[in-house]
Amino acid sequence: MVTFVDRVTLHLSAGKGGNGCVSVKREKFKPMAGPDGGNGGHGGDIVLVADPQVTTLLSYHHSPHRSAGNGGFGMGDHRSGAVGETLELPVPVGTVVKDVSGETLVDMIEPGMRFVVAPGGIGGLGNASLANHKRKAPGFALLGTPGWEGDVLLELKTVADVALVGYPSAGKSSLIAAISAARPKIADYPFTTLHPNLGVVQAGDVRYTVADVPGLIEGASEGKGLGLEFLRHVERCTALVHVLDCATLEPGRDPLTDLDVILAELAAYPVPEGQLPLLERPQIVALNKVDVPEAKDLADLVRPELEARGYRVFEISTVSHEGLRQLTYALGDIVAAHRVEEADKPVVERVVVRPHGSEREFTIRVEGGTYGDIYRVLGAKPLRWVQQTDFQNEEAVGYLADRLEKLGVEDQLFKSGAQPGSTVVIGEDDGVVFDWQPSLGSMAELATAPRGTDPRLDLNPRRTTSERRERYYERMDAKSEARAELETERIAAKTNPVGRDDEEQA
Repeated sequence: MVTFVDRVTLHLSAGKGGNGCVSVKREKFKPMAGPDGGNGGHGGDIVLVADPQVTTLLSYHHSPHRSAGNGGFGMGDHRSGAVGETLELPVPVGTVVKDVSGETLVDMIEPGMRFVVAPGGIGGLGNASLANHKRKAPGFALLGTPGWEGDVLLELKTVADVALVGYPSAGKSSLIAAISAARPKIADYPFTTLHPNLGVVQAGDVRYTVADVPGLIEGASEGKGLGLEFLRHVERCTALVHVLDCATLEPGRDPLTDLDVILAELAAYPVPEGQLPLLERPQIVALNKVDVPEAKDLADLVRPELEARGYRVFEISTVSHEGLRQLTYALGDIVAAHRVEEADKPVVERVVVRPHGSEREFTIRVEGGTYGDIYRVLGAKPLRWVQQTDFQNEEAVGYLADRLEKLGVEDQLFKSGAQPGSTVVIGEDDGVVFDWQPSLGSMAELATAPRGTDPRLDLNPRRTTSERRERYYERMDAKSEARAELETERIAAKTNPVGRDDEEQA
């Protein structure tokens, strides 16, 4: 049964925004009350919260699909829809959030830190909010936009001050159990530790945390064993403690050889950019199991060599607790010095820039098609406006055309070579396809149009003066030709009476 998970993929679905309402107030003695459709509610966000009480991602391993509440629809009498319920997901402190491409979105290193990983959709405006001096009573409302949907990767990197590294069965779990209140699994076979363990150590006035990761073996950087899989938990540690087994019975192993193998594997592990490499951090060597006479002799033998390499060496026993006090106080001094150094560093002031708008809110990409060029409009605003449009309502489509024209889309289409009737697509992939017709420059013609209609979408537009004159002349010519034909028939009948022809034949 899985008890610890430090990497999981979440499938998130934020709440959808509610649709706006189309309504006109009807009340006795108030015949001209006007539109009163309310706005739709915004969809709920999905928020990650760094919680110190959470230590694993196990709950998300079993339930990776999470969704927030949808926004309510707007109603008449200026009643707005309910806002969708926000979903908060507690994660351990030290969780790194990445997108599907592996790019880091945020590092949750501070307790209580919040990050909106999936924003909810925007609620649509009702017709009361869309009314203005030109459009007195809109016959349409905006639809709510869908919330963000997608996958994110959560990767836990334990926040600890000291990391215990070494071969399997070197005594790391026994050491963390002896110096703290942690109770990891301890047994006399390799790879007992299957997931990192944390313990809190009190050394005088200094309190720090110690992390015990699964043992490393030769070839771990190539995927052997379990240790490399969990070395991400060592990335945030200030100091490393090399726990060396002086009582091993395996042939070909000794403390110096074990240390060389561990150093090679640590050197092969890449740390994120900006962090100190693992081997450049403070390191202490703990020669373990000196309660065994043969191990004590071996520790005395290798200690001068280790000190010659520049390591500070402690001979310890997790059974008799020999040397543990000196080790914990030495680690406390390193942690305290690091904290003072970090506190003395100047805090970089965060500059928050809130631009009023980008210079280019959309782009137009010309793509070749079977039946001519396709003009694809890309941008957050045009895509959102299309999502808010009810294409079953002509007036709503006309409002979309007005917004796109105001944004400058039509001018850019002209500059890109588009002609009336060209295919225009808004959004990636299939998107929304239009047969583009340039909009009129004024909205004054909408004042006399019935609600829910737009004259620009009328399939039978009113004829121009020249067209009416030409049609009038055609009718007059037709009447003249008809009158001339009737006159010809009348003269022919008068010249040749019917009875005279019969007599001549007889």
